[in-house]
Amino acid sequence: MDDGRYEGRAAVAVGATASSEPLPHILLIDDVPEDIRATLVLLKTQPWRISLASDAHQGYQRALALRPDLIVLDVHMPHMDGFSLCRLLREAPSTRHTPILFLSSANSTLERLEGLTVGGVDYIPKSCAPEEVLARIKIHLQLTWRAPLAGVHSPAGPEPEGDEIVLRAAMRLIEQHLDDMPSLVQLAQKVGTHEKRLSRIFREFLGLTVFAYIRDARLRRGQELLCESAMSVQDVAELIGFRSACNFTTAFRQRIGMTPSQFRQQTLGIADAESAGRV
Repeated sequence: MDDGRYEGRAAVAVGATASSEPLPHILLIDDVPEDIRATLVLLKTQPWRISLASDAHQGYQRALALRPDLIVLDVHMPHMDGFSLCRLLREAPSTRHTPILFLSSANSTLERLEGLTVGGVDYIPKSCAPEEVLARIKIHLQLTWRAPLAGVHSPAGPEPEGDEIVLRAAMRLIEQHLDDMPSLVQLAQKVGTHEKRLSRIFREFLGLTVFAYIRDARLRRGQELLCESAMSVQDVAELIGFRSACNFTTAFRQRIGMTPSQFRQQTLGIADAESAGRV
């Protein structure tokens, strides 16, 4: 059940009249393809190209190389789960806007919400009839797929290397969880790697440890909230993950050279002066 066999059958199904026309390309990533056999049988009757990958790492490499028009992705897979893979695909320029549909037996409310939060456009239980899976795929293709003009190719910029994509995914995850930061081990798992590699990537690209970057990200967000809102220093501290206003104030003074209250007063004073000047 390799991808070449299904891709060949799908191409035959469209006949010679469509041979000169580009076909939507769908990549399915599932470590147990037998679980979706009925769906595969139905998909291969469509005028589409179908490729398969049997684990998340293989799926990641094939997604970057093949640049499919739509990805169908399982959640529970060995070594790296579908959520981690989706985070990486959302950071790679070539797959950033590719529709990703989760097709999984992991069907709790929390799992469905996480799938949609990390970038999935749909979340389909494997218990769904193959006809419903096909209908949902058709809807997303109709919304997003446009046949490329013959002979016209979009200029391709340099594709980030694997470590850079992992870094981008980790940075985005950190920004989203400043108030409830995962452990280093959990953070690494959520971007498809292990803590030693993630620590090395941060040092090589940013010259910082992961924890130093997290502290900087919290302080940057703290500055924004002090400028943009009237929240108390205590509320700002809690929102960005500091245990207390005292800890926040100490870290803020060490980095910025003044307390959060002084920073807010200075910022508001500058803003008032600029406003008066415009009047």
